[in-house]
Amino acid sequence: MRKLIVSEFLTLDGVFEDPGGSEKTKYGGWSFEFWNEQAMKFKQDELFAADALLLGRVTYQGFAAAWPSMKDEQGFADRMNSIPKYVVSTTLHALEWNNSHLIKENIIEEIKKLKQEESQDILVFGSGILVKTLIQENLIDEYRLMIHPMILGTGRHLFKEGIEKTKLKLLNTEKFDTGIIVLTYEAK
Repeated sequence: MRKLIVSEFLTLDGVFEDPGGSEKTKYGGWSFEFWNEQAMKFKQDELFAADALLLGRVTYQGFAAAWPSMKDEQGFADRMNSIPKYVVSTTLHALEWNNSHLIKENIIEEIKKLKQEESQDILVFGSGILVKTLIQENLIDEYRLMIHPMILGTGRHLFKEGIEKTKLKLLNTEKFDTGIIVLTYEAK
């Protein structure tokens, strides 16, 4: 059985999407100043330990606009472009990004089927609305929260009101030189 892992960039006050609104900052532009080799290695190791992405519509559209034209020597871009991507959306009709599959109906059942396959991990990046659904349906096995040393004071929060109390078990902590702390929790 595969693990479903939610991996998120967060500020200390729980914001996961920059309130600035520009395309550059919308997907975590506030995190760039804290990026270093340690953060890159963490994300690279995480991506290569998985063999599928599960994304909501907004995150998918942002990624699909950016990743196909990216190149790097480490192979991260190639992996992002080749890995199977499962996109949860009731409004999209076609997916242009390579190896993307639309989940439009029976969403919970389809995600449960993906989890039952014998394979590597499934990663969820961004995708706040999807994450809320996954929490409510108790489908998340692990959280990897990259806490950045800043407070934005405004913006979209990953964990919103309406989510039931969820107990987690701390599996690991990791500190990067730039002040990022990665908290890895197992869902109980």
